[in-house]
Amino acid sequence: MHKLSIFLAATAALALVSGTAGAQGYPERSITMVVPFAAGGPTDTVTRLVAESMSKDLGQQIIVENVGGAGGTLGASQVAKAEPDGYTLLLHHIGMATSATLYRKLPYDTMNAFEYVGLVTDVPMTIVAKKDFEPTDMKGLIEYVKANADKVSLANAGIGAASHLCGMLFMSEIKTPLVTVPYKGTGPAMTDLLGGQVDLMCDQTTNTTKQIKGGTIKAYAVTSAKRLDALPDLPTVAESGLPGMQVGIWHGIYAPKGTPAEVTQKLSASLQKALKDPNVVARFAELGTVPVTDAEATPEGLKSKLESEVTRWKPVIEAAGQYAD
Repeated sequence: MHKLSIFLAATAALALVSGTAGAQGYPERSITMVVPFAAGGPTDTVTRLVAESMSKDLGQQIIVENVGGAGGTLGASQVAKAEPDGYTLLLHHIGMATSATLYRKLPYDTMNAFEYVGLVTDVPMTIVAKKDFEPTDMKGLIEYVKANADKVSLANAGIGAASHLCGMLFMSEIKTPLVTVPYKGTGPAMTDLLGGQVDLMCDQTTNTTKQIKGGTIKAYAVTSAKRLDALPDLPTVAESGLPGMQVGIWHGIYAPKGTPAEVTQKLSASLQKALKDPNVVARFAELGTVPVTDAEATPEGLKSKLESEVTRWKPVIEAAGQYAD
């Protein structure tokens, strides 16, 4: 029995040493970063910018894999079930927090199925319309939609998408339900807004800034606390009389539960470097957003953000009564 105890202890010690050595040598091959949405969307754009910079720092390629569907829960579920070795990661947006309420039967436990790497960026939203929509400012928009609620269509990229969440918040703030039109992705929704098939949309600056600057859609407000350098003439929601509409679509990087702390810390350090990369900073600015601080680009920063956002969105979703299952 004594010999068995010694053997088990030695085995455990060897496993610990091997695990630590493996973490120290990480990464030894390419890493897959799952985006739980279609290619070409705003979250995909953010992911590819960060992945490219982190690849250079880590010395291994980060391959971006798009696993869309079910409001981002398919991709998240795939990562939750992956081997916790640091070679499968998830970059998800605010939907990581809202899915905990939107989906009454999730295939994973939001708060306990992942390890945290860090926050990436907090992207403001814009309230936009087809370019020939009648209202000229936010005050006029609110008056118009209240008077024509049964005729005004509000597009979104599907239940659980950033545009869906922002749209719910908008209807909640103006206390007026509108005709919502869900699409299978941001691209098709924007295409129909550009074509005038739908009236309104609430979406991330990473997807709307170019269109706003080009005059192909009409913009009413941005959901950030202050005006954006990229869109200096666009008033904030607070300036427009809707202070409760202030919201950002934040993005974070996760790993499967059980991924060694040494690995998540190395990824966090690499993320912090990437967020200082001049190319990333410049591209983020063009998209109407900025990188988060070093303190936020940490496991602790992301965990704190996720916890607070689950709490914030739960009553909004329950009040709307719109569930994804």
